[in-house]
Amino acid sequence: MTSDQILTRLPYSKPFLFVDELLEVDENGAKGTFRFDDNLDFYKGHFKDNPITPGVILTECMAQIGLVCLGIFLLDDEFNSRIAIGLTSTEIEFLKPVFPNEKVTVTSTKKYFRFGKLKCEVDMKNEKGETVCSGTIAGMITNKR
Repeated sequence: MTSDQILTRLPYSKPFLFVDELLEVDENGAKGTFRFDDNLDFYKGHFKDNPITPGVILTECMAQIGLVCLGIFLLDDEFNSRIAIGLTSTEIEFLKPVFPNEKVTVTSTKKYFRFGKLKCEVDMKNEKGETVCSGTIAGMITNKR
């Protein structure tokens, strides 16, 4: 499965799509990028006169690139419209702020994928190559009812 095929299968759309490009994906992990455009709505109030990207949005970006893109790749032909993907746990350490118009690169490494649960180590770096946040994200892949 190609990166473009994975991106078209993502269950998100703007304004909640936080993947611009999927650079690499294989059975062991994924790597992709996203630029936080300064027109994103949450910057209007987080924080007043000093906008930074909320940690929950950074976590979502890491999950979309590092977990969901990888999960779609691992499922390959088994991935279809009946599949639901849900976040089950996160343990993220935030080290640096991400400001409007910053581009980040997310890299994930698969810890395991079994019984419909995917768990990854994730790392987000800014354009200077500095780690802005990192940790562990896990999610379940199930059939919709």
